[in-house]
Amino acid sequence: MDFIKFLQSKSFWRQVLMALVIFGFGIFLIFQVLKIITHHNQKIEVPDLSKQPLSEVEIILDEYDLRYIVIDSASYNPSYPKKSVIRQFPEPGDIVKENRKIYLTLNPSGYREVSIPDFYGKTKRNVETTLQAVGFMISDKPVYIPDRGRNVVRGLRHKDEKLEKGMKLPKKSVITLVLGDGNG
Repeated sequence: MDFIKFLQSKSFWRQVLMALVIFGFGIFLIFQVLKIITHHNQKIEVPDLSKQPLSEVEIILDEYDLRYIVIDSASYNPSYPKKSVIRQFPEPGDIVKENRKIYLTLNPSGYREVSIPDFYGKTKRNVETTLQAVGFMISDKPVYIPDRGRNVVRGLRHKDEKLEKGMKLPKKSVITLVLGDGNG
């Protein structure tokens, strides 16, 4: 019975009301502090950094109070300048806040180097397929030398330099096949 009288008393309801006011004020205060800490309503549009060299990117992002991290170098793309931005995240035009990191993928300074596979004594078709699979281009003007085997590969050349198995050349290099003429 005393508990029910306590629940009906004015002092109990005053304390409940005071607790609700303090709780509500605490929640209001937390939200206000969070707006300040998280820079609520601050909007910075991410600039388009594509084809910009890294030195220029640094200057541009400093103006916007943004930071960058280079996460990768992609496969070489000749339509972009060397060591320039190919991709970025967040995308250009996205809205971010101050001090946000922009993740960049750069264009390497050239094609990566690829090893020359084993070729001697194999057929023209087999060697062409293998070389193209690793990224080389094949000249449409092979060199024929006297040899018994018709269209059997007897050597490879790049810019008049003889190539050996295991040598490295940049990807997309044009290779000329040295083939047997079948009359040797």
